[in-house]
Amino acid sequence: MRVAVLFGGNSAERDVSIASGAQVAKALRAAGHQVIAVDTFRGVLTDDEQEVLLTRGVAPDPPDERELHAVRTKTGSLIQPSYFIDIDVVFLALHGGTGEDGTIQALFSAAGICYTGSDHLGSAVAMDKDMSKRLLVSAGILTPRWLMAPINPDRAIGLLGLPLVVKPNKQGSTVGLTIVKDRSRLNAAIDEAYCHDDEVMIEQFIPGRELTVGILADQPLAVGEIIPKRSEIFDYQSKYQPDGAEETFPAALNAELTQSLQNTALHVHGTLKLRHYSRIDFRMDEQSRFWCLEANTLPGMTGLSLLPKAAAAVGISFPQLCDRICKLALETHKCRSESSFR
Repeated sequence: MRVAVLFGGNSAERDVSIASGAQVAKALRAAGHQVIAVDTFRGVLTDDEQEVLLTRGVAPDPPDERELHAVRTKTGSLIQPSYFIDIDVVFLALHGGTGEDGTIQALFSAAGICYTGSDHLGSAVAMDKDMSKRLLVSAGILTPRWLMAPINPDRAIGLLGLPLVVKPNKQGSTVGLTIVKDRSRLNAAIDEAYCHDDEVMIEQFIPGRELTVGILADQPLAVGEIIPKRSEIFDYQSKYQPDGAEETFPAALNAELTQSLQNTALHVHGTLKLRHYSRIDFRMDEQSRFWCLEANTLPGMTGLSLLPKAAAAVGISFPQLCDRICKLALETHKCRSESSFR
């Protein structure tokens, strides 16, 4: 099939997206497909430019706002339709911002372009942490209690206790996230989160084991456990720098707990109306209760990413995973095209 891998974007996760896109393009070629690599900033890349991307990796810190401003100014819109005229499917290797919040998904849907991942509704709901948590609560799924800024610090601590997790409401890769252990640090943490989004969430901290479940074609993959080495949480450096965390697939859980967590992940995936694939993150507390932290509609696809590791643990290679995702998109697109003519 003819695949366009779209990556880059204009969010703080741009570097991660570029790394994902480079790996996905390589994997799809290994699976026998014709691939063009499209950076939302530079357009279609040459073979030499793609080779550079495969070796650059992810910097220790996200791009600063000056870099992102330049990207946003030059890019204007995320896509040029001419790139996709002769393409069977667009593999979205975008992370965060308008690449993951439903904006580009709505554009592609309106243009009749086949693309991977959740549609505009599921993408928007999952990216908005406040909205997604409301839906999880209504579905009976445990999620940490939360409040939205602005709020009086004493009230926040009185309702949620300490430590607190302060983070942008619509951001990924823990960009702008702070663990607050002291009241005096709360306002500074909120200010930091506001640098990355116009809405800020203040959330109850759940101590315990950090677990993740990948979903592919409405089926759970292997449960993984993450133990950060660089900090107490799975932050940006822990995610994308070598030896940043110990990641075990499958996690050391008994069969009953594994099945329970996989079922919960599927429940989250369905509640948020996600499709094709996702990754659902959890904390397991001392009572072995699973607390859903968030759902990722376009999880990382770099060499260090969790979803490929979850797939590998059940015998699915990275090229097979990318190929399967593309075929799921084509099946969805075909069904919708046929239904529109009935």
